[in-house]
Amino acid sequence: MINIKIDSRKVKKGDTFVAIPGTTVDGHDYVDKAYELGAVKAIVEHKVDSKIEQEVVEDTNKWLTNYIAATYANEVNQMNLIGVTGTNGKTTTAYLTYQILNKLGSKTGYIGTIGFYLPDEDFIELPNTTPNILDLYELLLTAKEKGCKNVMMEVSSHALHQERVKGINYKVAAFTNLTQDHLDYHVTMDNYLDAKKLILKQLDGPMIVNMDDSYGDRWLDYNNVKTLGKKGDNYKIISYNDTEHGTHIKFSVDGKEYEVDTNLRSTFNVYNYLTALSLINSLGYDVEEIIKVTKDVYPPKGRCEQIKVKDGEAVIDYAHTPDAVEKIINAFTENKKGRVITLVGCGGDRDPKKRSIMGRIAAENSDYVIYTSDNPRTEDPQLIMNDILAGVKTDNYEVELDRRKAIVKALDMIKKDDVVLILGKGHEDYQIIGHEKIHLDDAEEVRKYINSH
Repeated sequence: MINIKIDSRKVKKGDTFVAIPGTTVDGHDYVDKAYELGAVKAIVEHKVDSKIEQEVVEDTNKWLTNYIAATYANEVNQMNLIGVTGTNGKTTTAYLTYQILNKLGSKTGYIGTIGFYLPDEDFIELPNTTPNILDLYELLLTAKEKGCKNVMMEVSSHALHQERVKGINYKVAAFTNLTQDHLDYHVTMDNYLDAKKLILKQLDGPMIVNMDDSYGDRWLDYNNVKTLGKKGDNYKIISYNDTEHGTHIKFSVDGKEYEVDTNLRSTFNVYNYLTALSLINSLGYDVEEIIKVTKDVYPPKGRCEQIKVKDGEAVIDYAHTPDAVEKIINAFTENKKGRVITLVGCGGDRDPKKRSIMGRIAAENSDYVIYTSDNPRTEDPQLIMNDILAGVKTDNYEVELDRRKAIVKALDMIKKDDVVLILGKGHEDYQIIGHEKIHLDDAEEVRKYINSH
């Protein structure tokens, strides 16, 4: 594979080590360690005390980005690389696309929030939605080596802004929506959108745009746009309604009408499914073929994952932005028979502006709320909670900072037809407290509860 390393622990004989100065760790401190493990050369920003051959460059991160893209882009671009960007819906859309293409017999990989997936192989966890450029190209080369014709990628705004996807040419891409998130990094919504739109510079084919999103029309300056949604022309949502196990959708593609039953609940999954269908259709697959395999396709773990509890149910979902929280609560209040009880918190060391908004949305739209901790990281959980409660103007809530105890409290409340929404962590099987990852899996906690009652 690639004989370049940025982590000295992974160095093998003959490798080149690139010393990248990070926020907590400086690669220059590990040059000698890399030399001991067999590295033959180091790319550095300043000379270090080591016997290894050193090449001094102005910016090692930029050197790495340019080298990887120049050396390996042609090879990975031989596959159909498919991108999806947006605040919410990326994971479900990408995972559905991955499943459908494989069901259609076209071997496909997936890279995104829930990991690196190849059909018939164990998945690999990833630290970011879009990994650093070295890891990303390693994964793409692995997918190619394993015979993948396509790779479905979630493309984050951070990755686009930091050039982690440099050199990649997307055959087709989609925009799901833009709502408040990551403003600790982007500062303004316009900057956030501009970062997302950088994908257009790396796009060879159509951009599928959700026109029902308030930022949809901001993509229309691209020369090859296909529009989706109730306001869409190419992939138009006509109607949808709940079924026992999912949703029945009527839609049209370029004026021709179709119907499909999916294994996905809620309005936002209508958009996720149709976005996946539009990406695959844009690669040349027939809509009827896609509909035929839809019955075998399911949402990923922790995305609207439903578990029967007593005479009601628990729903595990990754919703961690104001918009996502509002959408999932509304999805379950639309046709509710019992109460909707929401368990939610906000992460530490992340955009604090959204906390009071999420607190307010949860209280206003749910019958009852239990506010708890998400990933507090290095912040005091009580101070995060104070920010959340600043937006709450009702009294239909309680606070339980211990997430495990909060889940038990919520499940204890379930009466006939009640739904408990456990939001914010989704597929994650850990909680970050300080700098430490502690095992905590929301779905596992629900199953433990069921087994003990």
